[in-house]
Formats: sequence, C-alpha cells, structure tokens
Amino acid sequence: MIFVEDKEIVIPGDILADEEYHSGRGTFKENDKVCSSLVGLVALRDKKISVIPLQSKYIPKRGDVVIGEVTDIRFSMWNLDINSPYSGFLPASDVFGKEKRELNRTFDVGDVLFLRVVDVDEVKKVKLGLKGRGLGKFRGGILINITPTKVPRLIGKKGSMINMIKDETHCEVIVGQNGVVWVKGEPSMERVAEKVINMIEEQAHTSGLTDRVRDMLARLLGHEPEEPETEESET
Repeated sequence: MIFVEDKEIVIPGDILADEEYHSGRGTFKENDKVCSSLVGLVALRDKKISVIPLQSKYIPKRGDVVIGEVTDIRFSMWNLDINSPYSGFLPASDVFGKEKRELNRTFDVGDVLFLRVVDVDEVKKVKLGLKGRGLGKFRGGILINITPTKVPRLIGKKGSMINMIKDETHCEVIVGQNGVVWVKGEPSMERVAEKVINMIEEQAHTSGLTDRVRDMLARLLGHEPEEPETEESET
C-alpha cells in the first residue's frame, strides 16, 4: 500500500509505503515500512519509491555540462566553483595543448565558463574540459542559481519551458546541470527572465506551472496572455 502521492512533499520520518514497495534514494525501511529520510518530493517509479531533496548541492557526473567560476589559478590549471561540495579543475593542456602560456591572460579569477565534466575520480576531483559546441567563456549577462534537482523542470519537456522564456524575453539562456543559469539580453529582459526562473524554482513541485509561467511573462512584459489552443500536458 502507498500512503503518499507522486510529487508530494514529505519530511524525515514520514511513512511512505509498506513492504510492497522498494526503498529508493532518500528513504529507509523500518518495520516493513518505507520512510522518508529527508525533506523532499516523492518520486514513484513502478514499485520503487524515492525522495528527491528540495535543497541539494550538485553531485558531478561525467558528461554533464556545467557553468563554473574561476576561483584560483595554478601553474598548470584553473580551479573553478561549480556549485558543488567538490571543486572542479580545468587543465591548461586542455586549452593550450603543449604550449606554455600565462593562464590569467586566457581566463582570470572571476571569469565564468561553460564546461563539460570530463571525469570524476574516486576522491571526487572533477576534471573539466572545453571541447564541445558552445563551450567557453561567457561575456556579460547575469548568473542565476537554482537547486540542481529543479533543472529538468526549468527546461521542460523537449525544452518547452526554457524556450518560452527565450522567445518572450529575446535573451540567451544557458542552463548548467549544476543549477547555474546564464542569461544575457537587454537588462530589463534579464530581470524578467530572472523573476520567472526564480518562480519556476519555487513552484517546481506544483501542477499547472506552464500556464502560470505564461501568465507571468505576459504580465511582466505588459501584454495579455494568449489562450492555449488545446490543453497542454504539464511540463
């Protein structure tokens, strides 16, 4: 038997299901009952029940694309803050090959880069790289931090949510899987995008979010929201 619904908010100790269900991430079993071990959202997958934390830091995985800020420059690498308990590093050899150059002339402390996670070793040292389309240094724009687990909600099904924000504000928007979002456009439009992105994070667990985002954009941009032609499946 299940005692909660999918996407319901639970707290530590809440009983979620009985022995018919398997205990997933964020849960534990006690007296044949599956209980929550943290504050988060219920996630049901067949007979497995998990709890996704509402607030969490990014745990790096190979292949992820992330946005990081240079925090330190060493002889052969840049160190970067990637919104994680673990710092990332970009080897100079990934940028220059075998050439010897002054690192701070290419990327300096405070620069913001779009990178890919190349490898994560057993002690969680995160090697980063710049090989890939669109990767490199950002110029201008603003950064917005959201909880990494909310990234899929911000992007939406097939990019529907993030594309709506781009289309309405005419801003460039790039989302790192580490929960850092880069937005560049007219300053007034950057502020609109920031308000909408923050609202999506706050209400990510609720239904009807797509329509509320559409209405909020219309209100902030000073025009009437369009009526959807058909009912949308929730992003």
